[in-house]
Amino acid sequence: MIRMTALMASVAMALATPASAEVISRSADSFTLRFAVGVETTPEEVVIAVSNLPAWWDPAHTYSGQGTNLSLTFKDGGCWCEQLADGTVFQHAVVTDIAAERVVMNAPLGPLHGKATKAELTFGSEPGNSGRQVSIDFVVEGPGLGAMADDVNAVMDQAFARLIHQIEYGAPPQP
Repeated sequence: MIRMTALMASVAMALATPASAEVISRSADSFTLRFAVGVETTPEEVVIAVSNLPAWWDPAHTYSGQGTNLSLTFKDGGCWCEQLADGTVFQHAVVTDIAAERVVMNAPLGPLHGKATKAELTFGSEPGNSGRQVSIDFVVEGPGLGAMADDVNAVMDQAFARLIHQIEYGAPPQP
């Protein structure tokens, strides 16, 4: 019954907030992803949700398997980091630009680390018809990385859905 209720809530959310999620360009050595949806929210609520990374980023896409090990410092030079119990710290991304309606990061996430010559991840929030148009843009460049577009798109699509749920409900979706 709980799973059915969660499924119905997910379907209702999808119908109420049409989203776009796609690979908008791709070549052998690059790809660009775009995710966007209208959400009844405020700019402040978007910033709070994005900065609460441990609450919405899927722990399955961490080195430790635990979202509680993640942190995101919202300032220029701020780190999206993961700290393990042994004190090891992984730097997943660095904030390169922050403004009222967007945060840009150098984010060679997961398998892009050490391969991407550019991995620009932008979280955006602009005025929209129903509050805010919340978006994620991810521009990736590097030798042979175009072949990874679909896999990275799948992970980021899930992350975007979890972020939107966090914005709308103050909590990530339950499995």
